[in-house]
Amino acid sequence: MAGPRQLPPRREGEPALKLLFAGTPAPAVPSLEALLASGHEVVAVLTRPDARSGRGRKVSRSPVAERADAAGLPVLQPRSPREPAFLEQLATLGVDCVPVVAYGALVPQAALDVPARGWVNLHFSLLPAWRGAAPVQHAIMAGDEVTGASTFLLEAGLDTGPVYGTLTEAIRPRDTAGDLLERLAVSGAQLLLATLDGIAAGALEPQPQPAEGISLAPKVETADARVDWALPAHVVDRRIRGVSPAPGAWTTWRGERLRLGPVVPAPDGPALEPGELQVGSGGVLVGTGNGAVRLDRVQPAGKRMLPAADWARGARPAPGERLGGE
Repeated sequence: MAGPRQLPPRREGEPALKLLFAGTPAPAVPSLEALLASGHEVVAVLTRPDARSGRGRKVSRSPVAERADAAGLPVLQPRSPREPAFLEQLATLGVDCVPVVAYGALVPQAALDVPARGWVNLHFSLLPAWRGAAPVQHAIMAGDEVTGASTFLLEAGLDTGPVYGTLTEAIRPRDTAGDLLERLAVSGAQLLLATLDGIAAGALEPQPQPAEGISLAPKVETADARVDWALPAHVVDRRIRGVSPAPGAWTTWRGERLRLGPVVPAPDGPALEPGELQVGSGGVLVGTGNGAVRLDRVQPAGKRMLPAADWARGARPAPGERLGGE
């Protein structure tokens, strides 16, 4: 797919858009920052309702809501964007466009139809690849070497709308999903701003997505992050990096859950059965379906993350003992 049209920065006096920004998690904050620093007018923010989180189950606001609070912006937090009260608020705001970055809820057609320029979504993949909630995680788990970000006109289908522009980003050999998403959040913010500048100037029209190359990226649940030691070492490695830091890779040890940080393939390691542990001068090694991996950091249930060697000194695995058993 072609990249975004190279447009000059919007000059003072050129048309600006009145915007409602929709987003929730930390990766959406760079885009909000970029829009606040632009000539466009962000009049309010739409984000998910405050939620309880952490061990203390304290009510916390989303990162986007916190940034909006700091900027003195009104914050809209409907339980669903289908609510009549929200639709009335949206109409009253009179915005030209709603830029969206990881808002976290399906937007009904009744809301999509309100702003004249529609809802413009920043999605962290090269569409039509990895449509869905977890494009960065799936790109790493699949072993992709290149990914990117796309801006597109939101419609009722799942990330199916016509594309305004794209950018590419190489996936580095040791990238976790967190590493890659952090970079895409920053570069994607500039793509979103360039897209809105182009829309305001009347110089950018979205193009339909190709009918080929479609792949899906559903949300990665905790159960999906359990390590299957029967897979080859390189697949275990990228699957663990793909779910780091969230929801976090895990296995079982003596009947309890053991969380895992990223591992390192050990091509010269010993021949071990899937899940079999070996502790020695080469570190803490685990067998897979083809080769071994070296553990870096682990987190036993109810404890902090610690170096694998420190954990092994306390756990004292017996010869032949394995991770992943019930």
